[in-house]
Amino acid sequence: MTERTARVDQLLQEEISRIVAREVQDPRIGFATVTRVETSPDLRHAKVWVSIIGQPDERRTTFRALARAMPFVRHELGTLRLRRIPELHLELDDSLERGTRVLQILDDLEAGREPAPATPGETLPSPGPARAENADLEQAGGAAVPAPRRTHRPAAHRGSGRGARRS
Repeated sequence: MTERTARVDQLLQEEISRIVAREVQDPRIGFATVTRVETSPDLRHAKVWVSIIGQPDERRTTFRALARAMPFVRHELGTLRLRRIPELHLELDDSLERGTRVLQILDDLEAGREPAPATPGETLPSPGPARAENADLEQAGGAAVPAPRRTHRPAAHRGSGRGARRS
């Protein structure tokens, strides 16, 4: 991917997200997020990856409604200063679903449980039982303490944030 197509991909993602959120007035469209856009090198076609949260029926309905709205979205993209507005092809991004499943498996393994089987179509974790330390604390009359967040940052990125000291 060239630098130009990367910039066009980013611009299209932002504009498509804006149009879907503010200008598409279809009540069938639920909670959908444009996660990325990949344009072909000749800029004639673009894959628009969307992540949809909801039950399987709601997700299918939202996906169909978005697919029907793509010609309108493409027309609205005509205000951009591009030589050619690409044909938009909608793709379902299930990375959120897969990531949630991985986190669920890791939590089960950390707690010493056998990982639960996958629930088809589940996009967000279902509320589970309270962790043992929180259950003991609640029984003693205290408030539940949230588990510490796991943050994994590659060594190359540590200390490169806004407040990092420069030497």
